[in-house]
Formats: sequence, C-alpha cells, structure tokens
Amino acid sequence: MNVDLGETVRTGRAIDLRDRGLDAPTVERAVRESDWITCQTPGEVHERVSPIRDGLSLAVRSAVAEAARTRGLSAPQDETIAAVRRELRTLDPPDADCEAARRRVAETGERESELSERVSELRGTIDALEGDDVDEAIEQREAAARRLSEVRTERIAAEQALAHARGQAREARDARDRRLRLEDREKNLRRAARDRLAAEVRDAFADAVETVPGEGTVESTTGDFDGDTVTAALAVVRIADVDAPVVLACDRFDSPSDAAAVLDAPVLRV
Repeated sequence: MNVDLGETVRTGRAIDLRDRGLDAPTVERAVRESDWITCQTPGEVHERVSPIRDGLSLAVRSAVAEAARTRGLSAPQDETIAAVRRELRTLDPPDADCEAARRRVAETGERESELSERVSELRGTIDALEGDDVDEAIEQREAAARRLSEVRTERIAAEQALAHARGQAREARDARDRRLRLEDREKNLRRAARDRLAAEVRDAFADAVETVPGEGTVESTTGDFDGDTVTAALAVVRIADVDAPVVLACDRFDSPSDAAAVLDAPVLRV
C-alpha cells in the first residue's frame, strides 16, 4: 500500500500515521475511496470492524461469518437467499387510488340522477304545452337526454375504473403481504447462514481470540464470544483473508509492524 502525504509517500504493509494528526474516520474514508491511500479494495469484513477503536460496536457472530466467507466458505442457505432476493426485486405493488375512483363514481352518479329527473320533468312539461312552446321543450328534452347519455357513459367508465382500482388494491395488498413473508424468510435464512458460517470457523476464531492482545473467550459449543469488542475485531481480522489495510486506533500492539504480523493483514495506525 502507498500513502501519499503530499511532501512524502509512505509504503509498506504497516504504516504509522500517528505523527500526522489524522483521525480514524478520515483515514478509513481514504481507504474506501482510494483517495490519497492506494491499496486493495476493502470488503465486508472492513465494513464491520474497521476502524478498530475503543467502544467499537460490533455484531461479533456476523463479523465472524463474513471472515469465514473470505476464506472461501459458503452456507447451504446461500442459493435460497439469492432466490428470495430475486423474487423480492420483482415485487412492485401497483399504485391504487380507490378514493379518487369512488369520488368519480359518486359525482357522475349524482349528475346522472339530476339529468334523469330533468328529462322526466321536460317530458311532463311537453304533455302540458301546445304550439311553439312544445317544440322548444322537445329541443330541451333532447339536449338533456343527450347529456344524460354522455354522463351515463361517464358513470359506467367510472365504475369500471373503480373496479380496476379495487383489483389493483387487492394486488398491492397481496404483494405487500408476500414481501413481508419473503423478508421474514430472508432474515431467518441469513441468520441460519451466519450461524453455520460462524460455526465453521469457531475453533479458528477461538484460537485467534487467545492470540491477539486483549481479554475474551469463545464458548466451545455455541461459539458465543465473551469479552470486549476490540479483542473480537482483532480476532476477526486475524482469521479473515484481508488484503486492504485495517485502520487501528487502539493501543494493543507495540508497533504497526507487530500488529500486521499478529493480524496477518495490512495495518494503518492512527
């Protein structure tokens, strides 16, 4: 790895940056963005453990499982997880606005009723009229009848639109229910895969916990870790196949080169 500090470039597997006054997030960001640090691309293990510093929040079993994957291991649930995720990507619940469709049906229905009453009123008026007044009333009735026909067509279309919206709403509910079931299934599968992978490297992780500086133990049957998260993170790095530098912001090693040797990984000390 190369670290370009402007006036100088530092190279090697273990680089000390404590004299530069750089904080851990700044250096970690440079590692991820390949800014002024040239190195291998960090992976999932880095996402979980780096930078390693006091107070690190770490899901230990998940980190151990990711370390197992860097060693070429896989879980029997992986193919099913991939299939579930593919199906989740296809679930796109349709938009359905039943309320607007219901309002349209109500509005057209009300206009249809008013026009129907108007046509009936004009029919009665015609029966009571004579002469030219009859012709005018007939024209009014015919105009009202034409408008009534138009509104009736609008009402039928609105009812069909409402039926379609209700169908889409049912499809959306079914898709949401399906998504929730699939998300639960994916979560359970990922948990099972995590546990399986962590179990595969349980002994290696336990040995690493004993090797790295710090306090911690690994339960022999469950693989549960008891100790501080810095120790766990260091042990995860030790068992992982790591090419990108790990940012260390903890006083656990005599020197960056000592850390790189114990962790078997490139190290940036801040």
